[in-house]
Amino acid sequence: MLASQLLAGTAAPAPETYLFQDDGRIPNSRYPLLVYRKAFADTGAKGAAWLEQHFATNNWTNSWRNGVFPYHHYHSISHEVLGVYSGSALLHMGGEKGKQVRVQAGDILVIPAGVGHKKIEASSDFGVVGAYPDGRTYDVLRGEPGERPGADQRIAALPRPATDPLTGSQGGVQQHWTA
Repeated sequence: MLASQLLAGTAAPAPETYLFQDDGRIPNSRYPLLVYRKAFADTGAKGAAWLEQHFATNNWTNSWRNGVFPYHHYHSISHEVLGVYSGSALLHMGGEKGKQVRVQAGDILVIPAGVGHKKIEASSDFGVVGAYPDGRTYDVLRGEPGERPGADQRIAALPRPATDPLTGSQGGVQQHWTA
């Protein structure tokens, strides 16, 4: 673990948790969204590289760098992690009936499959690294007619990740994503 990069020494911060109900369009999840605040120190390109390496160490791979789509969407074939390496944004999590969450460089969001997310606004330098457990691929579903029940079945069949993208085998997903 690259503990020297964590803001709080070797201990990761406890995540905020948010649980969203199915709103008819966005299925959301029985697992909560996890938001780690100020989870790492480096920003910009150095922070992005740290996120890619740290996520990969915890077997969250198939990573990319970019932003967040400006429309509600969710994934039915994988969970997702987003690490904010620069700037800030206001994200709408959980679909229209969900919650607005402000994020900034240093924050990490672990998004269960089915949980809706979209960017409402962002600073011009907003950037995230995204990755998936076991290097899974992803789909982009928007809550359109006909997506379900197929999406629901795929989400229900997904295993809980073996590791948390930030904390590894302890805490995080293992602590908060229980049946």
